[in-house]
Amino acid sequence: MVRQYRHKISTKELCIWVLLARSSFYYKPSGNKRGAKPSTETVKVDGEIVPNENVIERIKTILSGEFVCYGYQKIAIQLKQEQYIINHKKVYRLMDQNNLLLGKVIRTKGKRQWVTHRKINAAKPMEYLCLDIKYLWVHGEKRYYFLLTILDVYSRKVLRWILQKSVRKIDVINLFREVNLEHGIKGVNIRNDNGSQFIANDVRQFLRAAEANQEFTHVATPEENAYIEAYHSILETEVVQRFEFDGFYEAKLTVQAYVDFYNNRRLHGGIGHKTPQLKWDDYFEKEINNFKQSGQAEPGNAGEQPARNNLTNENDTEGVNESSPSTSKNESFLLQIPQKTQSDINEMSSNLLEKSVRFYGG
Repeated sequence: MVRQYRHKISTKELCIWVLLARSSFYYKPSGNKRGAKPSTETVKVDGEIVPNENVIERIKTILSGEFVCYGYQKIAIQLKQEQYIINHKKVYRLMDQNNLLLGKVIRTKGKRQWVTHRKINAAKPMEYLCLDIKYLWVHGEKRYYFLLTILDVYSRKVLRWILQKSVRKIDVINLFREVNLEHGIKGVNIRNDNGSQFIANDVRQFLRAAEANQEFTHVATPEENAYIEAYHSILETEVVQRFEFDGFYEAKLTVQAYVDFYNNRRLHGGIGHKTPQLKWDDYFEKEINNFKQSGQAEPGNAGEQPARNNLTNENDTEGVNESSPSTSKNESFLLQIPQKTQSDINEMSSNLLEKSVRFYGG
């Protein structure tokens, strides 16, 4: 009405007639939320500034713990105990924006494939992989770091691991990318629990695209993922309880040295008191001997190819004896068997001995 008669009477008088404040007439909504803009960072007691994205990842990690069913108030108390300067209102806002509030369910697309057999009977390397996350306390920084490990069930060999402040879905994907490039994960069975990093849609989509079979353990049944749980128990006894780490890099170097010792020197009772690397190598050496005894062609340049990758391109047959009477299927399988010369074995033994002397002080 005011705009209709503005050309005849002043806006001031029209606003008085219709009992409308002129400030309300001239007000134009900005479309943004009222009040001050929320902070994008969180400060810790020691002065460290942490982006809210990292705080959200920490909240997700807390909520992913077994039997944890916290609301925003308990999460706020937990964060304060971890030296975050944060109040329950901010925790509520962050959890509400990311659907983490109690009663708001995080839903993923597609049905999960649950574990059907508790015990795994692996007949060869890269048939079954298992992974899990372990908390590692760093005394010097008074905080936990997260250790993610991928283990081969047949040989008990640690294939990949990372130690970080937080483990996100992209970290899981990147680890499997590395394993896929080196060994190939097509047809491999991958077992994990129901952590938020593992049930993420991006992780499940990546493994489906790589044609790997991902299966999830049932809730509150760690025995269904016993092999990786056993490895973390060994790590707890032989490393975590024996060392106090002054900082992250000391912890990382110690874990790196221990993984090298575990794979190459430690006798494992579950695999006939062999080392995981020896168990891994023995399988492929037996396969090579079986093919030699059956009169098949030599493996050729097999050591440079991933152990499970199928070579279907005709241009990728370098190192294969063309005069061999074996079929293309046998040639492809032979290319999958890694080879080690005596010089490679000597060099590896020398490096392991040098590392063990540095780690264990001779």
